[in-house]
Amino acid sequence: MARKRTSTLDDLVTILSRLPWWASLLIGLLSWLILHPVATTPYVPPAGLKPGDMSGVLLGHLWRTFALFGQYLIPAVCVFGAMGSIAGRHKRKQLLNNVKTATQPGKAIDGLNWQQFELLIGEAFRRQGYSVSETGGSGPDGGIDLILRKNNEKYLVQCKHWRSLKVGVPVVREFFGAMAVEGAAGGFVVTSGQYTAEAIGFAEGRNIQLIDGVKLKRLLAQRNPITPVPEPDTTAHVPSQAVFQPPASEPRCPACNSSMIKRTARKGSNAGNVFWGCSTYPKCRGIVDA
Repeated sequence: MARKRTSTLDDLVTILSRLPWWASLLIGLLSWLILHPVATTPYVPPAGLKPGDMSGVLLGHLWRTFALFGQYLIPAVCVFGAMGSIAGRHKRKQLLNNVKTATQPGKAIDGLNWQQFELLIGEAFRRQGYSVSETGGSGPDGGIDLILRKNNEKYLVQCKHWRSLKVGVPVVREFFGAMAVEGAAGGFVVTSGQYTAEAIGFAEGRNIQLIDGVKLKRLLAQRNPITPVPEPDTTAHVPSQAVFQPPASEPRCPACNSSMIKRTARKGSNAGNVFWGCSTYPKCRGIVDA
C-alpha cells in the first residue's frame, strides 16, 4: 500500500504537534519577532552597486518577500501545531483512562491497534515522571518506538502488540544493539503477550526490562515504575539490574537509611557475588553483604 503523500506544511504541523504546546507557541512568537522587522523595513540596495552585484539585490528582495508572508504563515502553523499537541495529549490521557477503567483491561488492550498501543505505553510512562518522545515510526514494527528521559538518563522503549505470538530472542537482541548505538542507560520491551524463555534469559543482566501482558497491567496502574540501572564505570561491586520486588526483609542502607536492592556484581574480584546495594544508586553507593 502506497504511503499517503503529505505537504511540507502538513509535515511541519505534525512535527510541531509532537512538541509541548508551549514550545510550538514560543517558536511562532520568535519567528514573528525575527521576520516582522524585516518585512516592515524597506529594502535599500547598498551604495555603489555594480551590475555584477544584482544577485545580492535579488536575494535581498527574496528574503524580504519571504519575511512578508512568513511573519504570519509560520506563527499560524505553530498555532495549529500547538492545537494538535493539546488534542494529542487529551487523546492519550483518554486512552489510558479508558483502559484502566475497563472491566476487562486485557481485552481493552487487545482491541487497540499498534498506533494506539504505542500511545498508551507512552502515556503510562509519562504519568510516572518520564519525558517521552514518540519517534513516529511508519509501521507496526519500526524499531525504537519511544525515547524516555529521566534524571538526565535516556531509555528506549520498543512496543510489540503481539497477542498470539511470543516475543523471541531476536527482537530483544536487536533492541540491545539499538541501546548500544543510542548510548541508552537502559530500555523496556513491552508486549501485550509473552516472551520466550530464550528472550528472558538474554535480557538478564543487560538493563533491559521485559514487560509482558501481566506486568503491563501493573505498569498501567502504578505511579512509580522501576528504572533500569545504568552500568557504572567501576571495577568494584557493579549491579547488573534491579529486581522488581525486593523481599520484605531487606536491610536499610548504612549510609543514607534508604531501602536496599539485591544485586549481583559483574566485574572485579567480586564478580558473581550477590550483595545489597542502595536503591538510590548512583547518588549513594552504600552496600551490605547478602
